[in-house]
Amino acid sequence: MPSSSQSIRLNSRVADMQPSATLAMSARAEELRREGRPVVALSAGEPDFDTPDPIARAGMEAIENGFTHYTENTGMMELREAICEKFERDNGLDYSPEQVVCSNGAKQSLALAIHVLADEGDEVLVPAPHWVSYPEMTRFAGAEPAIVSTGVEEQYRMSAEALDAALTERTRVVVLCSPSNPTGSVYPPDELAALAEVISDYDDVFVISDEIYEHVRFDAEHRSFASFPGMMERTVTINGFSKAYAMTGWRLGYMAAPQPVADAAAKIQSQFTSAPSSISQKAGVAALNMDPAPVEEMVAAFRRRRDHVLEHLRSIDGVRCPTPEGAFYLYPDLSDFFGMTTPEGETIENSTDLCFYLLEEHDVALVPGDAFNGPNGLRLSYASSMEDLETALKRIEQGLLALQ
Repeated sequence: MPSSSQSIRLNSRVADMQPSATLAMSARAEELRREGRPVVALSAGEPDFDTPDPIARAGMEAIENGFTHYTENTGMMELREAICEKFERDNGLDYSPEQVVCSNGAKQSLALAIHVLADEGDEVLVPAPHWVSYPEMTRFAGAEPAIVSTGVEEQYRMSAEALDAALTERTRVVVLCSPSNPTGSVYPPDELAALAEVISDYDDVFVISDEIYEHVRFDAEHRSFASFPGMMERTVTINGFSKAYAMTGWRLGYMAAPQPVADAAAKIQSQFTSAPSSISQKAGVAALNMDPAPVEEMVAAFRRRRDHVLEHLRSIDGVRCPTPEGAFYLYPDLSDFFGMTTPEGETIENSTDLCFYLLEEHDVALVPGDAFNGPNGLRLSYASSMEDLETALKRIEQGLLALQ
């Protein structure tokens, strides 16, 4: 047997994969907390609300009724039918249950879609700043991510012109996320229509539309990308229950796709994980059928927090931040602080340096923009209590003002 000091050869794609920066920052914050530090963590993408009672009760009833066995690989028919009803009701989309694959969270659904569609030598086009996992999933599938950068001036949205310029003969997939993680930006319908028009000129290009934050919106209309002319047959729509229903720990997501894509995704899932938890599936049915009041109350709370945090950040000289219209993140541009030095004489070269400075010296955990291919900013989650947000904002302001 090899000793612990010997190197172990790993699959090269695993060896090259980067760990999630959001999880790494959360882990470091928790480590400091265990040491007794009063860290306020604004790094996790998780609602700070409990799962609504009707959903929780449905899960408990599933256990009490013995609904604790395997279901069909793609999810039980009751859940897939409820998802189809949701698509028709909320998005004007007509899917059959056979086109729906339920998985262990939207993250798994995204990974399945990328692995089904992207092959060796293909490119997956990803607008940045983007969620940290898109490029890593792409590389693990053997394809290459192609990043299209956006900034504050564009409200962190990719234009139709930028998309057209980025598409090549190798492009196989375009990933869209609206509302966006990490920026909170929402593509208005006219901009989505313009993107769809560009994509319609490329016969072999699919769209993976990540709509997990669909119901966490404040000032914007949500349109599913598949609802635009000619796009349903070339779009994989990703959604789930974690964000809108505060069900992150239940691990339940889904995709809806053209039948060949859904069948291929189901094939992979059958060999890797099989169906998601039967208990979570029952809870998912309850979520889709319940009174939306708890979701609306949560979103209203997020809006109040967004407005408070945005006002405070914009009062700090050197901070530029567009107004996010969805999700529960702010993505301020802090590049004016790069090149400055800390009171300890350390130079802040980039967003990673800035985040670790604010964490180690001021007890606030944020996520550096380098992780999102948006190097001028950082992600701040306001899915936290107003008290914690106020404490964090004071520390951030103090830390930034201390730089020279």
